[in-house]
Amino acid sequence: MNTAQRLGYGKEEKLLIVNADDFGLCGSVNETIVELLASGAVCSATVMMCCSWSADAIARVLGTVPNADVGVHWTLTSEWPGYKWGPVCRTRPMITLAARGGWFPGTVAEIERTADPEEVRCELIAQTEAAIASGLSPTHADNHMASLYGLYSGKDLLSVVFDICAKYGLPFRLPRTLIPVGGRTIPAELQERAKRRVRQADDRGIVLPDYIVGPEYGLNEGDTYEAVKREGIALLRGLLPGVTEWIAHPAKSAPELTAFHGQPAKREMERRFWLDEDVRRITAEERIRFIGWRELQLLQKELSA
Repeated sequence: MNTAQRLGYGKEEKLLIVNADDFGLCGSVNETIVELLASGAVCSATVMMCCSWSADAIARVLGTVPNADVGVHWTLTSEWPGYKWGPVCRTRPMITLAARGGWFPGTVAEIERTADPEEVRCELIAQTEAAIASGLSPTHADNHMASLYGLYSGKDLLSVVFDICAKYGLPFRLPRTLIPVGGRTIPAELQERAKRRVRQADDRGIVLPDYIVGPEYGLNEGDTYEAVKREGIALLRGLLPGVTEWIAHPAKSAPELTAFHGQPAKREMERRFWLDEDVRRITAEERIRFIGWRELQLLQKELSA
């Protein structure tokens, strides 16, 4: 039984959650995500509580679309040289999570190599509690730069994640089935490890989407909006029955974003994509139904009752 069926939909229905990541990163990201949430162009967002613009993000969404599905974008890395952030937890030293200058490490590989699971636990809880203290009622959780999945070394932190998701009633971004994208192949060891982790999530009553998709993060040389649009439309036409989460990174290409981000034009193209009338038409043609993470959260609550 796929997640769509568990939610009460037909087994052949295509349900899509478009999640805008990096809410709270900067003002232009916040403005764009609230615009897209208010128009229904995206279904949900996840906020980076370690970023200085997170307070603005939460104030904007609570003031404009207070019923929007907003979760926590659990963050353990700080990847841009010109814009840094670090741990939120203040109750214990974050020795393995604080790199030079006290900021998070710049790469996922470093987190996998050095992170102490108990420090990770404290930090993820601190980020979640900070969101709640700011007035948010988080509907789900996911992970910035996939630092919790063990994709480089096989050393994942998902047992910690499942503990926290169970404690706070949060469904999580982990696909029940891995699907290759962009011509890539999925190693057999990763497939097997993912299946084990899905079983563990099921045992804890944590609800997961069936699939995860999204466009390439950056632009190739010479890429135009039309190329990005073709890629996105191909992904839409290829959606499988069940619940799919689409990872989006939309933003207006403002000077503040350009100042630190290596691919601001791609974020602007993603914003344009979800406002494109052709995209709306194709989702209707493909009979794609948009839903939010709140539906998965309500199912998880039922399972834990």
